[in-house]
Amino acid sequence: MKQRNLVMTAILGFGLLAGGAIMAQERPVENIDPARHPNLADAQHMIGMAYEKISMAQRFNDMEGHGVRAKELLAEASRELKEAAEAANRHEHRDEHRDDRR
Repeated sequence: MKQRNLVMTAILGFGLLAGGAIMAQERPVENIDPARHPNLADAQHMIGMAYEKISMAQRFNDMEGHGVRAKELLAEASRELKEAAEAANRHEHRDEHRDDRR
């Protein structure tokens, strides 16, 4: 019974690791409107470029997991930029309503 639990735990752990690696392999999306937020859109585009450069480096180098982690952080930064654009949009709408009251 102990051996079966150990095998099941190992399989589950490997599955989680593989799933994380697969998720980290997807390039961050570029989903910020450049007409509304050109600087944020440019920053998000540069994140995608950095992600691709890391992917190329990983083909030729063993980075002991640091490349994967860097790509995860870039994906997180891309999501944060999208949230920043959405926050700016909300504040923009509030400012429009303030102008109507004057």
